[in-house]
Amino acid sequence: MEVPRLDHALNSPTSPCEEVIKNLSLEAIQLCDRDGNKSQDSGIAEMEELPVPHNIKISNITCDSFKISWEMDSKSKDRITHYFIDLNKKENKNSNKFKHKDVPTKLVAKAVPLPMTVRGHWFLSPRTEYTVAVQTASKQVDGDYVVSEWSEIIEFCTADYSKVHLTQLLEKAEVISGRMLKFSVFYRNQHKEYFDYIREHHGNAMQPSVKDNSGSHGSPISGKLEGIFFSCSTEFNTGKPPQDSPYGRYRFEIAAEKLFNPNTNLYFGDFYCMYTAYHYVILVIAPVGSPGDEFCKQRLPQLNSQDNKFLTCREEDGMLVYHHAQDVILEVIYTDPVDLSLGTVAEITGHQLMSLSTANAKKDPSCKTCNISVGR
Repeated sequence: MEVPRLDHALNSPTSPCEEVIKNLSLEAIQLCDRDGNKSQDSGIAEMEELPVPHNIKISNITCDSFKISWEMDSKSKDRITHYFIDLNKKENKNSNKFKHKDVPTKLVAKAVPLPMTVRGHWFLSPRTEYTVAVQTASKQVDGDYVVSEWSEIIEFCTADYSKVHLTQLLEKAEVISGRMLKFSVFYRNQHKEYFDYIREHHGNAMQPSVKDNSGSHGSPISGKLEGIFFSCSTEFNTGKPPQDSPYGRYRFEIAAEKLFNPNTNLYFGDFYCMYTAYHYVILVIAPVGSPGDEFCKQRLPQLNSQDNKFLTCREEDGMLVYHHAQDVILEVIYTDPVDLSLGTVAEITGHQLMSLSTANAKKDPSCKTCNISVGR
């Protein structure tokens, strides 16, 4: 069942309670650490014999919540009024994450039937490893607490964004996507050595590789989806791809219908910025029934290829016509190998603008345009 209502925010004395833990009751007190040491004026009484939680179980993990349960001896169980939950990021579990020394560093929940749900994006981020330990406590009439020893320390990792979270990102991206511009080719820039290597070692076919960790930290495609990155943006005055690129002076161009057609599915993958005014939208094109298609079907919102705000393929007068959004930078991932013979490779005349590269770029967590109310 859910834990009772939240009373006090954990991270900031001024942060809204509902943003910390949904249905969790906290009391602003200073708790003893896992070794039983108390700070001055802590309000914790000398330790008496209360049951120590053991066999802790973590379940129903999402990007910003989890359920926790444990076992404990029946002795003195009826004296338990509260649970103290010590939650820390695994990589930095001993550091004080709060600027003000009087802000509590533990979750304090009223004793309720287990399992209970811990929910709050203020202190839970997606795809992050945490440690958790639990104490039982009995609140005395004078306000002091009698506590048990700490339980064993359990480790767990929060989940990626769900389709629900990605749909929220999708809706925010739609707001700024702008009007649609016509285009006819997808293109991919790399160094000359890349294309030479493809010809020599991969039989002329570019191979999918695992997507890097750029974009939203909770994106389910980062570090998991295999694909090949393409662009489709065009210059407003020419209707053609720009002559500059951050990724290399050699460009592979391929007719749009070779990659995006009625035999492919289109998915929304991410929406982010890198502390800049312009924003990126990641889309995935997967041949119907391919491994990439199956991966995306389970994790990403599918778009109508003929009617969406980012990338469309429509038949007009017996021909396929393509449009892309003007006001966002589209990064398109194609999930199958692509043979170089299907297009052309040529050197561009513009510059290599390294400052525009998004390789492993981190998302701006403070941007109100492209963030949602869960871990970033």
